[in-house]
Amino acid sequence: MRKVIIFLWGGIALAQSSFKLEALQPIPFARIQPQGWVFTYMQRDLESYVGQLDQLVPTLFKDSIYTSQRLGKNTKAKDLGNLKSGDAAGDDQYKWWNSETQSNWWDGYIRHVFLTQSRAHYPKIEAYIRQILDSQDVDGYLGIYDRQTRYNFQAENGEFWAKTTLLRGLIAYYEATGKKEVFTAIERAVANVIQNYPIGKSNPFDTGNAFNGGVSHGLTFTDVLEYMYQKTQLPIYRQYALFLYQSYAQSYQSESDAQPQRIQKQDFSLQGHGVHVYEHIRPLVVAAFTAESPEYSLWLSRYLAQVKKSITATGGPIGDEWIAGRSADATHTGYEYCSLQELLDSYAVLLQKTGDTQWAAHMEQLFFNAGLGARHPNHEGIAYLKTDNSWGMDGTRNGEAEPDRVQTRYKYSAVHQEVAVCCSPNAGRLFPYMIQNTCMQNDKEHLYIQVPLPFRLVYEVNGQEVTVENQTQYPEQFSFTYQITTKAPIVLTFYLRKPSWVTAMETSENFKQVGDYYVIQRLFQSNDSFSINWKTHPMKFSTSQGEVVYQYGPQVYALPVDSKMDFGRQYNSHFKDKYYVATEKIVYEAMDDIPKMKKEGMQVRLWNPEKKKEENHILVPMAETVLRQVAFPQMVKTVSK
Repeated sequence: MRKVIIFLWGGIALAQSSFKLEALQPIPFARIQPQGWVFTYMQRDLESYVGQLDQLVPTLFKDSIYTSQRLGKNTKAKDLGNLKSGDAAGDDQYKWWNSETQSNWWDGYIRHVFLTQSRAHYPKIEAYIRQILDSQDVDGYLGIYDRQTRYNFQAENGEFWAKTTLLRGLIAYYEATGKKEVFTAIERAVANVIQNYPIGKSNPFDTGNAFNGGVSHGLTFTDVLEYMYQKTQLPIYRQYALFLYQSYAQSYQSESDAQPQRIQKQDFSLQGHGVHVYEHIRPLVVAAFTAESPEYSLWLSRYLAQVKKSITATGGPIGDEWIAGRSADATHTGYEYCSLQELLDSYAVLLQKTGDTQWAAHMEQLFFNAGLGARHPNHEGIAYLKTDNSWGMDGTRNGEAEPDRVQTRYKYSAVHQEVAVCCSPNAGRLFPYMIQNTCMQNDKEHLYIQVPLPFRLVYEVNGQEVTVENQTQYPEQFSFTYQITTKAPIVLTFYLRKPSWVTAMETSENFKQVGDYYVIQRLFQSNDSFSINWKTHPMKFSTSQGEVVYQYGPQVYALPVDSKMDFGRQYNSHFKDKYYVATEKIVYEAMDDIPKMKKEGMQVRLWNPEKKKEENHILVPMAETVLRQVAFPQMVKTVSK
């Protein structure tokens, strides 16, 4: 029997069928290759911290936590080189942290290498994969605990989380190479979990009533289960994902926003660590597409409605570090790079399951703005935490003191070891995960182009291989040429998502608009192409705080703020932490004018409250800024008596 699942995002209801009728199908990793500026960015990152993080903090990577130095009951907490002031947890979390650092980094590194086909890095990856495969026990166990400790916890642990981060990297390697032994290792590792935490006879999340953030992170093991389901279509993987969510719901969790008993409260608001909140969207989505009860879809709707309140105009979700019931603010709430990656991944799952283009729009908004805007535009390094309106990157949030901790998160670094080496590894995952989800298919093998980055895709239609290359400078320009290559003429159907800001499409092709898509269908020759051009204009809109934000296409534009730079910790001759302080802080106000696009950027008229006069200013994409003003208070006109 087919059931209907309703998802809400700020009051918008969307009806979709159960998991047996998912709207779209994901395209396997490495089928979509980056081109153009995306390839250049990824290649540059690979030669920077994405490819060298293990050399910048070698002690963290020399810890053979998955192999010869697995954790036991008497393992001491590790010195990770971080400042612990203000931490909410005890020493237990530091025991497993290196598994997250290592495996999330390997995941991003592996994906960068194969997407850019940087063959010089292949031997290093091959050696790593061999080491992991050799570490697998006879019973299939892959993980960080010895035989006496694994699957036997009464407190904080990283069992599921360490497996998740590890297996996501193995999945990427398998998808890129097709090596059967790697898939078999993943399959055996998952079977080992199911055997040791059997459905209905265990609760892997019941670990007492103390802080258990690592345990809560482990709910994302559903990422691995979902992949296994998509790959094999075996129901056990979905059933086990549902079991994990139900187990999580029935246990004490210090990070518990996604538990139904909290979601159902009349005064429900998000309180926990941001990254947990956004990664837990995925387990809840999978549970809603698996459970027979419609309650799950209602829980998801309520949860997403609260998530929406936490997101700034640039797509940045509150993550500095706890949400604490706040709503997004351009100046006073920051977003963590880990949260950016986890939310983007969750948007992709929502898009694939529901087919609703709003999730593609949110992916795009996050990626082009908060995502690229939290990277240094000219040097290596990312911001652990960043705000939309960024008046300083001197460690604190725009100069706000935090009396209970030494804050260092607001700076540019390739490592951020003073806090935790988590955001830099996750920053290496953002581009690959975005690339993988730029296109999807449906069961009729139609191609859905959700975010038209420059890419090259190889897929099959009715048993025939088709190559599609999108030649574009998007988002700087809105012109696209799609080059099609096949062995023989073939009828192809392309669904091109129409962003809300597009006013018209110019093309010589016959097309029709179906919902939020432009659809082009015709007989394509062996070497063929079509070109399109989107029309739009600069826009401005108001935030929930009543401030004005300027946008052109998918990019939010910002006013750069002049600053002084100072260096911090030096990791080697090339990598140094960077701090920035504004030379002058003027909070400009928006006026009732129409922005104009110039060659150098977007021209706007702003009110200077210090000089009490109107001024012309040029805004640039926020991804090109270090310090900036993104949201502008609306100027209030005074009337003389």
